[in-house]
Amino acid sequence: MTATVLSEDAGEGVRIVTLNRPHRLNAIVPELLDALVAALQAADRDAAVRAILLTGAGRAFCSGDDLKEFESQAAGEAATRAYIERIQDVTRAIVLGDTPVIGAIRGWAVGGGLEWVINCDFAIAAEGTRFFFPEISWGLFVTGGVTALLPRLVGLQRARRLMLLGERFDAAEALEWGLLTRVVTEGALMSEALALARRVAALPPERVRDLKRILAARGELGLDGAMAAETEATLRGFLDPETAARIAEFR
Repeated sequence: MTATVLSEDAGEGVRIVTLNRPHRLNAIVPELLDALVAALQAADRDAAVRAILLTGAGRAFCSGDDLKEFESQAAGEAATRAYIERIQDVTRAIVLGDTPVIGAIRGWAVGGGLEWVINCDFAIAAEGTRFFFPEISWGLFVTGGVTALLPRLVGLQRARRLMLLGERFDAAEALEWGLLTRVVTEGALMSEALALARRVAALPPERVRDLKRILAARGELGLDGAMAAETEATLRGFLDPETAARIAEFR
């Protein structure tokens, strides 16, 4: 049986995690969710991995829920709740994990696939990539924390249009709105994403972890809480021997 998610080390502290159902545009099924959560968590636990590059095989990143599997996804409250929580586990692994995740996005990023783009710390997309949320038009609902994350990125009114009306948008618009870090040609996508991942992987991992944690909690911390967390992270930085070594080299 072909693996639904592939995981491989790319060197220099980067691990590539690839959604691998190209015949279905990497649409989401339970097997893919289980494998993706396992791959992300394994990378996050590996001290040698300092950045994760998340991408999709074939001509799409992820086309959202596999609608051919809808009957099994809606088989009953317990089974459906477990399926939805597994989708949310992917977001928890990306957003709340200590290791930065860089998305390399092409083709379509729809529904859950778009949610995972928004969850990434950085996302680079190929020209021609298309995005939209179809869930509410089908009678479903969005996941991935996007009801909290998307309005912060694009503003409340645009977030309503994207989630409620399912408006489609392209890579240029996603870049303008702050959903993407960069838009590149299809041929340059993986090399650009790898270069960014390796740049992130070369940073002091403890400080990267601190920043990820503080940014993930920014809505709950408030200004005073954020400043207190910054103080503790900065203290750890000043007292870290690796910091002293890096500054000595710079001087």
